[in-house]
Amino acid sequence: MTRRFVDLSMTLENEIVSDPPFLKPHIEYEVHDDTRKELEFFFSGVDYGGMIGGDVGFCAAERVTLTTHSGTHVDAPWHYHPQQDSKSGNSRPAMTIDEMPLEWFFQRGVKLDFRHMEDGTVATAADVEAELKRIGHELAPLDIVVVNTAAGMALANRDPEYVSRGAGMGYEATMYLLERGVRVTGTDAWSWDAPFVYTAKKVVETGDASLIWEGHRAGADIGYCHIEKLHNLEAIPSTGFMISCFPHKIKGASAGWTRAVAIFED
Repeated sequence: MTRRFVDLSMTLENEIVSDPPFLKPHIEYEVHDDTRKELEFFFSGVDYGGMIGGDVGFCAAERVTLTTHSGTHVDAPWHYHPQQDSKSGNSRPAMTIDEMPLEWFFQRGVKLDFRHMEDGTVATAADVEAELKRIGHELAPLDIVVVNTAAGMALANRDPEYVSRGAGMGYEATMYLLERGVRVTGTDAWSWDAPFVYTAKKVVETGDASLIWEGHRAGADIGYCHIEKLHNLEAIPSTGFMISCFPHKIKGASAGWTRAVAIFED
């Protein structure tokens, strides 16, 4: 049996198009000679020419400024609302990323293909049900459901409009998944919800504030995590793989970075 891996995470780098300007990460690169002062701190007065490979300085390193939502990351229920699980009648404080059950993040993967949907479309429960029927999959508890949208290729092509690309998952579609035991979802778009530029227009037209972040806010009713800014979903089939997406463990945080990977057993 051969095991195959497909990387589903974007590369974190300077000048990436994956965030609005005020949220972009910044990486400062240090080459070996830049960290010589650190070597001298630990080994003062030594002839560094005797080191293996000669005196080239110390070590390459990077200093990174970012948020927990930079790059491919997992959002925790705390990100969406102070409380979770109100639908069960047992509302409780929302869990932070360091409190999430590990078993949620290595499970069978399912891909919904919504690339045909226009940017700003809010997917419904009927859309999810129809796609599951098309691919012949019946959801099981803890399936990890990822959504391939038009934003995926926008990110791959470094489209400066990436943040406003792709369809989003509304409250109804999200609850359809959560009520069937799904606890981790994901998207290759900037947000699990439809791009804000489209939602803002609808809110102005209708005066309905419940449209704002409706997919995220489903987490107040049933606590769940989702992955945002996935990459390369076009390279995986609809079913037949596992997903590993363990989030970085950050005390009390609303999200954690992840190296999401699809794993196939051929």
